[in-house]
Amino acid sequence: MNDRLPSTQVLVSVKGLKKYFPIKRGIIFERTVGLVEAVNDLTFDIYRGETLGLVGESGCGKTTAGRTILGLYPATDGTVKIDEIDVSTAQADEMHQLRRKAQMIFQDPFASLNPRWTVSAIVGEPINVHHLETDSKKKNERVRELLEMVGLSGRYLNRFPHEFSGGQRQRIGIARALASNPDFIVCDEPIAALDVSIQAQVVNLLEDLQAQLGLTYLFIAHDLSMVRHICNRVAVMYLGCMAELAESNTLYEHPLHPYTQALLSAVPVPDPKLSRKRQRIILEGDVPSSISPPSGCRFHTRCPIAQPHCSEVVPTWREVQPGHFVACHEVEPKSIPAQP
Repeated sequence: MNDRLPSTQVLVSVKGLKKYFPIKRGIIFERTVGLVEAVNDLTFDIYRGETLGLVGESGCGKTTAGRTILGLYPATDGTVKIDEIDVSTAQADEMHQLRRKAQMIFQDPFASLNPRWTVSAIVGEPINVHHLETDSKKKNERVRELLEMVGLSGRYLNRFPHEFSGGQRQRIGIARALASNPDFIVCDEPIAALDVSIQAQVVNLLEDLQAQLGLTYLFIAHDLSMVRHICNRVAVMYLGCMAELAESNTLYEHPLHPYTQALLSAVPVPDPKLSRKRQRIILEGDVPSSISPPSGCRFHTRCPIAQPHCSEVVPTWREVQPGHFVACHEVEPKSIPAQP
């Protein structure tokens, strides 16, 4: 787990965030025939200097949540504040300020870089947009400094993205995200498209940059072992909703939500003896569609402990222990193990 202690100052505040995409039919006369409920009622805070992990199955809304938090997608409902700037109501000057404060590292290093631009143009673009340096010589020095900061040589300034490996391209993407001197970065599965041998290098780089620059991360990922390594706290999503949120070690050692328990039971253990003793929780059925999600608790169709009322009443997102939040009718505070 990331041992650096974040501050108690809230940098990003998400309250009741919803993002629905309309389903439209027709060519000449378009009409809305339904909604894809990609993100539904997310509520959490991210503290300055911390790394909050966001995990869940493919299609659960993690990437949509990250992009909506940054304002790349307009929110359907709810509020997002980044350093007290309301993303949904920000005026042009506030949004420009927000774009400097908050950046994103994209999942695909092949698709997120303009193939017609040199490295100098790619990394230098945020510097131009935010008018951080007007002198071309100083700007090139800054770009060279950013490249060296992420482990690339300054000699690569005039090369194009196709001349680099996947890991090197992701480092260029990280350098571009750092160019505007941000406080907050959404890391959208930054290691998913990389070779296993490169993933640890990129994660270590992100940790070093956080310690050096005081960055705050929202780290979206599938690799639960990696999330435990890098994150201070971990949030679990299922079908667009928050299932559980807790400090990293607490979540991995004492998961409360049935979905979290099933998710963690699938994490491979390097010890063969311990692996044989573990009980794998197999969930029945498929993940429901976000176009017509189940009523009540969205997990009740696959939950091994579901009760009749679970299909009727939406569970309340509540703090059952200091810092440990869960949305489940069947979790009671008395069932939580005492903390040492």
